[in-house]
Amino acid sequence: MNRQSTKGRGFRYVPATRATAVGLSALLLWSMMTALVRIVAESFGATLGSAMIYTVGVVLLLVFHRPAPLRDYPRRYLAIGGALFVFYESSISLSIGLASTAAQSVEVSLVNYLWPTMMVLLSAGITKPRVKGAVWRAIPGAVVATIGVALAVGGNSGLDFTAAVGHVADNPLPYLLAFLGASAWSVYAVITPTLSGGLDGTSVFFPGVAIALWIIHFMSGQGLPAAMPGVIDWLAVLGCAVVIAGGYACWGYGILHGSLRTLAIASYATPVLSVAASSLILGLALSLPFWFGTMLVVSGSVLNWLAARSTRNRPGTSDADRPGACRE
Repeated sequence: MNRQSTKGRGFRYVPATRATAVGLSALLLWSMMTALVRIVAESFGATLGSAMIYTVGVVLLLVFHRPAPLRDYPRRYLAIGGALFVFYESSISLSIGLASTAAQSVEVSLVNYLWPTMMVLLSAGITKPRVKGAVWRAIPGAVVATIGVALAVGGNSGLDFTAAVGHVADNPLPYLLAFLGASAWSVYAVITPTLSGGLDGTSVFFPGVAIALWIIHFMSGQGLPAAMPGVIDWLAVLGCAVVIAGGYACWGYGILHGSLRTLAIASYATPVLSVAASSLILGLALSLPFWFGTMLVVSGSVLNWLAARSTRNRPGTSDADRPGACRE
């Protein structure tokens, strides 16, 4: 049993196995995000639904995961990390809501899971330029993950990049937002560990996401739903806020007190969990190529993790070189 102190929080120690289990529960919560965001978007609209979800999420985090005093956070972390966090959360939520169909929402969410691949490539190219071959070792995983996304987006066409491009061209905005969001999160994952001073800014950044989404909603001119949503739809808003905000709270707790290695490895199963949860909740019958593409995305991420691990074990690298943020 590991004993770790939590400064200023009144805890003497936290059992590491229990904390790791709490962190793992975040992956289960996040796996339901795509389906619930889609349900909310169909009832309230993409922009209004997203704004409501994150507004409720702000309240939940302030109650159950209160942040440290604002003065304790490094200013560069608040500015740079906050901007990347707000952009990512806004992008992924809107991309799911703006998808033409529920099935396309799942495709879009899979594009988001390119971020581990992007993170490893970025880390290899920027934070480890002195390590010979770091970028080349990351390329196989990137290729495998990209092929996986193409398979999933191409649907029953299999590995047909022309079909995948045509599918994206029919409604490009959700895919673009998901790709840009994944890019932003990969940057966040690489640079914020050295900027944060060991503090978690999730609860500080969440209000920024809500404000950004309300601004986008009012600027879009979409207004209110044509018909008043039912009780189930309002419960979906609450449920989605719980899985997103609750996921962050559980993940932060697990990272602080549990096994970072176990959580990092387990996080690569998130695409499969997300696709499985979405197919069940939304009642989708996903094609075999889609499932195979999902497994390739996971395989590419694992290859990248192995490449990053290999790089870390080479002379000239240290813990300071390690990117350390994982996401749903």
